[in-house]
Amino acid sequence: MKLDHIKHASGPLMTDQYQLTMAQLYYRMGLHETNAQFDHFYRSNPDYGVHKAGYCINAGLETVLDWLDRVVFGEEELEYLRSQRSSVGGQLFADDFLGWLGNDFSAKAINLYALPEGRVVHPNVPIHVVEGPLAVGQIIETGLLNIANYQTLIATKAARIKHSCRGQLLMEFGLRRAQSLGAISGARAALIGGADFSSNVGASQIFGFPPKGTHAHSMVQVFMGLGEGELAAFQAYAEIYPDDCLLLVDTIDTLQSGVPNAIRVFEDLRRKGHRPVGIRLDSGDLAHLSILAAKMLNNAGFPDVTIVLSNDLDELVIWQIITQIQEEAERYGVDPDKLIKRLAYGVGTHLITSTGNSALDGVYKLVAICQDNQWIPTLKISENPDKTLNPGNKRVWRVYDNRGKATADLITLQGEDVTAYSPLELRHPTMATKHRFLGQDEIDHVEKLLEPVIFNGEVVYERPTIEHMREVRDADIEYLDPGVRRIMNPHIYHVSLSRKLWDLKQSLIKKTKNQNAK
Repeated sequence: MKLDHIKHASGPLMTDQYQLTMAQLYYRMGLHETNAQFDHFYRSNPDYGVHKAGYCINAGLETVLDWLDRVVFGEEELEYLRSQRSSVGGQLFADDFLGWLGNDFSAKAINLYALPEGRVVHPNVPIHVVEGPLAVGQIIETGLLNIANYQTLIATKAARIKHSCRGQLLMEFGLRRAQSLGAISGARAALIGGADFSSNVGASQIFGFPPKGTHAHSMVQVFMGLGEGELAAFQAYAEIYPDDCLLLVDTIDTLQSGVPNAIRVFEDLRRKGHRPVGIRLDSGDLAHLSILAAKMLNNAGFPDVTIVLSNDLDELVIWQIITQIQEEAERYGVDPDKLIKRLAYGVGTHLITSTGNSALDGVYKLVAICQDNQWIPTLKISENPDKTLNPGNKRVWRVYDNRGKATADLITLQGEDVTAYSPLELRHPTMATKHRFLGQDEIDHVEKLLEPVIFNGEVVYERPTIEHMREVRDADIEYLDPGVRRIMNPHIYHVSLSRKLWDLKQSLIKKTKNQNAK
């Protein structure tokens, strides 16, 4: 597959066939320019099997904007669509529709509202709201979901791992195990969600971070094969990189060979005025080995060098490693708190593939259509009440209680001023008997979440840096209750409806069922 092919496949044709067939139907019926609203949200937090997330970290908006710039139907794309045939041999896409795609279609002929990247997000809360021509909103659905769902998934995994490793240095090592070019957007999402650096050189160059890495076992094997041994390999590496010397010590025997040889090299570097960086452990009982390696390094006068852990790590494994260190380290004369603070982590497969939950169940649903300048709410009913849509042209608010903690996300109809409600009513999205009231003395403040990104076809959003996204992420996570943040069995964060939205939803459910019963 040529790179030119990838370029075309990731432009306007990065959509599902049914988006185009529906768009042609809208065009034929004269509905293609009718204003409509679509909501992008996800239904449940990632569940990794033995542990589950209590929140997600939003990512992908900037990539969505870059993709929308490429959604232009040129002659090559139009010719491909013109070549498609119906089951009886006729032209599937008519020339007049293709003419509209080529001359009049604009992917940015919309209003786009979104939560900024790095923000904490929760199930069923609109992350992106698209208002604009029906056919445009339909065609951009697939690409938006592809980009935002994946990056949010990976950013969430990275945030959980960062939380589990107690804020210590985290490096994304997943390029070799990622799904092809998804490694680039995956690295970006990881950098937003919690990774400090990536080993991915190309992605690091794109996103403005220095790539990080050490060396592989193969370097030591080369010297062993030539009869020179592990020590010679370490010495050669230290000679080339005297101020960036971090040695992988488990090729032969971690404690009997690797760490002692690393110490000899570190002592030589110190005599020459250089400061060694550390060692990496990539196999075995990482908790136990890090304790014994730390003891050896301490005794040799290197109490501050970093110990990097890698090999099939995720948030749960890191949590187990730290727990074991807390229980065992003092037995060997090692301060567990000091050891934990000198650890760093290289996480590959489980981060870049979100092992255990490989896809975010993000959806993009029509919630309103405009007729005679009036928004008409639309509804999809499911046998599972949790999947019945919240209809209408909506906005989202985050409610902070008098402790300063985020206590609920409130979905309202457009135009509602929640700050005027006293008390503020929060209704469960599906259960009529579950609701609560917050008086003004119980509320610290209320924040409007969705921000304008594209308005009347123009980008009005100032793109933040990844560093700024990280600051937003850290602040949002800190606003969560500890029970929502925890790695195992998190509390459920409340997502609520306003009374007006609840009443609208129930009336539409009743109306829809009565119509279908006739």
